[in-house]
Amino acid sequence: MLPSLFISHGSPMLILTPTPAHHFLRALGKRLTPKAIIVVSAHWESQTLKVSTSPWPETLHDFGGFPRELFEQQYPAPGEPALANRLAKLLGASEVERGFDHGTWAPLSLMFPKADIPVVTLSLPVRWSNDKLIDLGKRLAPLREEGILVIGSGSLTHNLYETMPLDNPMPNWVGTFAEWVDTQLVNNDREALLAWQAAPEASRNHPTPEHFQPLLVAMGAGGDVTPLHRSVEHGVLAMNAYAFA
Repeated sequence: MLPSLFISHGSPMLILTPTPAHHFLRALGKRLTPKAIIVVSAHWESQTLKVSTSPWPETLHDFGGFPRELFEQQYPAPGEPALANRLAKLLGASEVERGFDHGTWAPLSLMFPKADIPVVTLSLPVRWSNDKLIDLGKRLAPLREEGILVIGSGSLTHNLYETMPLDNPMPNWVGTFAEWVDTQLVNNDREALLAWQAAPEASRNHPTPEHFQPLLVAMGAGGDVTPLHRSVEHGVLAMNAYAFA
């Protein structure tokens, strides 16, 4: 059975820049053979839960200030309306047509560059409690038995107000929070993670919660954790990835 995954997608330049996280995602995709993929991305925020029913989602370049080459990137993977309709009924989600934001297509373009696996996206209801986000993952968990890969795409740390050059080392305030989260995950201390906003340096690493919340969904969809990757980009973007089996 496939695990659920939490992936830190970092900057959209992840696609074009051969960083450790870039190489990790390329290698990770070669180890997985899903029949379909469900992604909850930090870049589709909503008040209520929504699911995209688009049969051929467009590639959304939902960012600015990057090189032209990045805006030319396309990820033409198909959607799967039947799975989306099933999710709508299972989760009580509203059905809409929406393309792939870069929290979806950037990591998937590295993991599955052929773009031949159907992808369905779920929105991130940012005002949901931590408990409710974990419960969303639990309701997705049975789909893993059918060969469906559940991915939460965010960033373990994400304060763009303090972005540094690409190769800048991780400052102490970033490392303190990243290490705290990593420790709670490895110790399977879900009670602590339910109160992650009280962790050391949490508010500085996440001025807003949307890049941490996909981790809760991925955690809810799986069991014991396996750390897959640790690196840092731009000083403030911890690129950790985890599998929940």
